[in-house]
Amino acid sequence: MVLCPPFRWSSRGGFNLTTAAAEDTSTERRETISKLPETVPDAAQPTEVVPNGNGVAYKKSITLSVDQGMSSKKSSYMSIQSEKSTCSCSKDSDSDVLDDRKSSAGRKTISDLMQTDPEKRGRRKRGVIAPHAPIDNVRTSIDLQYEKFEKDGKSVSQIKAAIMANDFLKNLMDEERLNAVVEAMSPQEFPAGSLMIREGESGSHLYVSAHGNFEVLKGGQVVKNFGPGEAFGELAILYKAKRFASIRCITEAKVWTLERRVFQKIMVRSGRQEQEDNIRFLASVPLLRDIHPIELAKISDFLKREFFSTGTAVVRQGDRGDKFYIIRGGTVAVTKRDGDGGERRVGALRRGDYFGEQALLHEDRRLATVTALPPGVECLTLERGPFTDLLGNLDELKNIRHAVPRASQQKKNSEVKSEYEFVELKDLEIIGTLGVGGFGRVELVQYKPQPTLTFALKCLKKVDMVQQQQQEHAYNEKNIMMTCNSPFVCRLYQTFKDNKFIYFLMEPVLGGDVWTILQKQRYFPENVARFVAACVVEAFQYLHSKDIIYRDLKPENLMLDKNGYIKLVDFGFAKRLSQNSKTWTFAGTPEYVAPEIVLNKGHDRAVDCWALGVLIHELLVGKPPFRAPGGDHMKTYTLILRGIDAVAFHPRVPKSAQLLVRKLCRAVPAERLGYLKNGIVDVKNHKWFLGFDWDGLREKKLKAPLIQPVSNDFDLSNFEKYPKDKLPPDETSGWDIDF
Repeated sequence: MVLCPPFRWSSRGGFNLTTAAAEDTSTERRETISKLPETVPDAAQPTEVVPNGNGVAYKKSITLSVDQGMSSKKSSYMSIQSEKSTCSCSKDSDSDVLDDRKSSAGRKTISDLMQTDPEKRGRRKRGVIAPHAPIDNVRTSIDLQYEKFEKDGKSVSQIKAAIMANDFLKNLMDEERLNAVVEAMSPQEFPAGSLMIREGESGSHLYVSAHGNFEVLKGGQVVKNFGPGEAFGELAILYKAKRFASIRCITEAKVWTLERRVFQKIMVRSGRQEQEDNIRFLASVPLLRDIHPIELAKISDFLKREFFSTGTAVVRQGDRGDKFYIIRGGTVAVTKRDGDGGERRVGALRRGDYFGEQALLHEDRRLATVTALPPGVECLTLERGPFTDLLGNLDELKNIRHAVPRASQQKKNSEVKSEYEFVELKDLEIIGTLGVGGFGRVELVQYKPQPTLTFALKCLKKVDMVQQQQQEHAYNEKNIMMTCNSPFVCRLYQTFKDNKFIYFLMEPVLGGDVWTILQKQRYFPENVARFVAACVVEAFQYLHSKDIIYRDLKPENLMLDKNGYIKLVDFGFAKRLSQNSKTWTFAGTPEYVAPEIVLNKGHDRAVDCWALGVLIHELLVGKPPFRAPGGDHMKTYTLILRGIDAVAFHPRVPKSAQLLVRKLCRAVPAERLGYLKNGIVDVKNHKWFLGFDWDGLREKKLKAPLIQPVSNDFDLSNFEKYPKDKLPPDETSGWDIDF
């Protein structure tokens, strides 16, 4: 029997609250099965079943006790990721291993060595969330100021070259951002023999070596040497990241450093400046002058940068076109054909000028030729097709009025009344463990006064949450989950707290998670993948209607109920975000995050549309489309920025599903299916879902194609066994007062 911390058996079969549970020193390995990369152990065998006095069968259980002085009956629920010991034997996994063996440390980059976890292969995917970003609360440009450090020309060139030679960093930069990063990097010097980065510690700085010699160590062994002009530690500018190698200075050395918060300020500042410039450009166009600034901001999301080299014809006279151009930098010559076939120059256009605006109304025949002059021209372009798909035509936009909503018009996000407010922690008995994770564990519990009633109880270590600065995310999850009541979202009923834990009393979902089944089956047939995706679509439609973005979609967070229907769980990364707003906190699972999260551009519900595309691919293929070998997050992010068009689909993925994934995973957030003017309905109407019974799904009349055996409400056969956990220290700062 696995006990929920902070409890242990007493000699009389109850809990001893005065003595900490002894650490489990057992070396017995958990049961595992050998399947694909990221396989899972066999389901735990149920414990002995005993009839109670009412004839109801239930597993041997124990009484939970709690510090009554600290208990609370409010509601919450904090994310736990299950980590299962696994082994890999798939063909793809073997090839990854062989590739790693063939690649010597000498040929690997410093980033490879710093950011690849040797123990990563074969695990469940872990979500990543940065501490709450103060950037989200920025109101003025003053809040985005940062210190600048003078550098000579040689140092500037060295830093720029190092950044642009890095596969990941170069994807984040344009000229303005690169200059800002160079300005903000500060010098730091180290004596010979000093350890500037220590393996296993978390980092928050990007480095560029300026002078001196360095060595990379893994497990105390030197695996690479390098000198000046190398960028390393780049994962740390996205979020608090563990270093998988040490860096030691062989000689006296100097490096340039950039701290994460400064990098975030640069990215947000440049992004906001770019949007303000774009809106100003758009507002200067007579055709768009009567459109509200909120709608102009939406239009600006569609603008793409295009560069035309000297002598290139941007548009040609007589050609048909559906694209509008604004000059962002450089100059173009405007020429017209004479009657004798020659061309005469009729003018020039510069930064802020525009042409082709009639293309926004209808297909336009170009009346002149526009040619880029030296040294080339950069344009902002807007295509009529995606523009009208999201926003409608210009006449519709001009008629939109935005008024400040009255209190009575605000979306109601009041808590859903719990039908189990009468439950107290002291009346719960543990049946077994459903999962464990970084912040605690989840137990299946039984309500003693009514033995047929069971719940899932999450027990999260307060001290760990404080150390990882996750308090605000815990409150986000609590507040969001208490407003949700959907058949496709796991219900949250109550929360409790004491000096060591916060507890979340939730709906038990006993069919196991989709990821476990996916690993056993390698991939799902199309009808199974479609049903699972449809449940997620229903969940997203519900959440988005309440201005909630989920941000952590993956098979690990999809649980099956006893009827085979999917419920979304783990809302630790979810956030309520009002219309026309964005957030900058890095949140998500590396293989599933959208490009705008990686690029720190600010994001909204469009990230859920992207993740849905990734999920459909993983369900049909058995792995996500963006995953680098060896668990290297930076290489995964580089694949994401390269885009879905670079992904070769497996032949078994039907064309209609390929088209859906490509439409969901568009690089420009505003162009994604599900984000356009019809919202998630566009996804439901896609060809891949042709003939699907959405009404039957919502009413739960459809027979699910994937049903796991669940014999009763005490059945743990779809979950593995877990070892005991150590009792954490008290945490009494009071941050959880409202739990």
